[in-house]
Amino acid sequence: MLIELISRQRSKADARIKWEGENMKSYRKELWFEIPSRRGFVNITPEVEQCLAESGVRDGLILVNAMHITASVFINDDESGLHADMEKWLEKLAPEKPHSQYRHNGAEDNADAHLKRTIMGREVMVAVTGGKLDFGPWEQIFYGEFDGLRRKRVLVKIIGE
Repeated sequence: MLIELISRQRSKADARIKWEGENMKSYRKELWFEIPSRRGFVNITPEVEQCLAESGVRDGLILVNAMHITASVFINDDESGLHADMEKWLEKLAPEKPHSQYRHNGAEDNADAHLKRTIMGREVMVAVTGGKLDFGPWEQIFYGEFDGLRRKRVLVKIIGE
């Protein structure tokens, strides 16, 4: 009886997926950033919202991810005191100096940036509902740079209807 019920539910789900797939859209864009300092946070919500408008997707999902190992994308509040607290906290967890404390450092001096990226994460996924980012209160999307002074990119991938 249970197996039959699960089987019926799967059949309904499969049929729904096929039906939704008929109108599925896919959108991809790279955003480029060059932070003029070693570290920094940039609110990229307006750029992501522009991508959403260009995509024409009304309901679906947005993936926003850093395409470099020493950068991050994350969601939080756009408040300067919080950003200063994050910077201070990250520096305590993975201090930039002395460079000699890291086995990775040699030709490069950015081991701390790799660790900070691991802490802050690579990407965010945001629901799209009614053509808008489906955020909670105060949520914004940020690009976090931990080894700046050069161009890096962020991928925006949107799928939905």
